[in-house]
Amino acid sequence: MADATLPLAIAAVAGLIGGSMNAIAGGGSFVTLPALVAAGVPSVSANATSTVALVPSALASAYAYRHDFKGFEGVSMKTMAIVSVIGGACGALLLMNTPQRVFDVIVPFLLAFGTIVFAFGRQAGQWLRSRVTIAPNTVLVCQFFLGVYGGYFGGAVGIMMMATWSLLTSSSIATIQPARNLLNAAMNATASILFIVGGLIYWKQMAAMLVGAIVGGYFAAHFARRLDPAKARIGISCLNAVITGLMFWKTFG
Repeated sequence: MADATLPLAIAAVAGLIGGSMNAIAGGGSFVTLPALVAAGVPSVSANATSTVALVPSALASAYAYRHDFKGFEGVSMKTMAIVSVIGGACGALLLMNTPQRVFDVIVPFLLAFGTIVFAFGRQAGQWLRSRVTIAPNTVLVCQFFLGVYGGYFGGAVGIMMMATWSLLTSSSIATIQPARNLLNAAMNATASILFIVGGLIYWKQMAAMLVGAIVGGYFAAHFARRLDPAKARIGISCLNAVITGLMFWKTFG
């Protein structure tokens, strides 16, 4: 009995932690994906299952901001959403056609990339914006590739979007934050549909993780109001770094 229930317990705890991280500062997939792999789920299916489990919380966040959606200079939010959906679909199809052994090798590097972006993405965007002038109409091209990354892996994609938009536009945080929630939900929901149709989901683990994510996200959302966002990001970045190191050790050690 213990052997049968342990993977579900790991998934539930990972969902609890991942949902809490997403509510506070983001980066929940850094916990949920490795946890599913540790629970015995193949990495491609683990990535797909993690995405599906975290979609309800992403949709809930997007719904909470439903009255605040605004487009960027010369680009409507509807167009951004369409591009994000197309990119998310392409990323999901790319994942579904990636051989399992290849993805096993790629995962630690994706985690490392996401960890660096999560820790330094905003600062990098501000630094580049102070030194580089980029035409705003490139935002759609960048958003497509962000959608591909989001559908394929998605770690720190929210931070990547905010850093990119800070570089390409002059939009305020009041515009960027709602857009991040909506477009993140759009690309992940699209990818989830394809993952489900493709039969990649481990349903018992997904259900356990989904429940944990909802509980963690709900309580963390209240707790997050009393947290210093900068300190929370530092703590989560340290956790991400440890998990990334463990994945490198597991894969290449």
